[in-house]
Amino acid sequence: MKKVAIIDYGAGNLHSVMYALERLGVDPIITDNKSVLSSADLVIFPGVGHAQAAMKALHAKELVDFIPTLKQPVLGICLGMQLMCRHTEEGDVDGLGIFDVDVLRFKGDFKVPHMGWNGLMEGRSILENIENDVYFVHSYYVPVVSETIAITDYNGTFSAALQKDNFYACQFHPEKSGVSGEQILKNFLKK
Repeated sequence: MKKVAIIDYGAGNLHSVMYALERLGVDPIITDNKSVLSSADLVIFPGVGHAQAAMKALHAKELVDFIPTLKQPVLGICLGMQLMCRHTEEGDVDGLGIFDVDVLRFKGDFKVPHMGWNGLMEGRSILENIENDVYFVHSYYVPVVSETIAITDYNGTFSAALQKDNFYACQFHPEKSGVSGEQILKNFLKK
């Protein structure tokens, strides 16, 4: 059984991610301990909340420079994905810089936050064999870039998921996405 660690920095969806993994037979460790994170086979970087507060918490736990050095597969979820980027308009704060792209706020005459079920276009890597929609809730988005492995559309296309080397990231919540989310987590657990 692979050792799975969930990064604990006060993010709002830690326990929903933990329960989703437990339903798959995984007993994850929730921790901010660097040696435990380094020794895990897989790491999940969840996130619900405000980017500026989240980065402040990551700085306080001395994880900002540490997370990009991880060598095992790492999965960022929602805010976790956005924090893996270079910069975000939410709080005008720098992220971890794993993905060299800025996170932008949805602008226009349409409902924000984007909340609900959307399909994925061009799903690759951990998004293979996904037949149903996935669940989104966010006010900021990552434009389509070379590391984009899935696209969705909400008043224009944006990155639903990214991958660079051992780093994977989903804007949506696999832990809240039913059968599709379960399949994505299963795919990640095979890495």
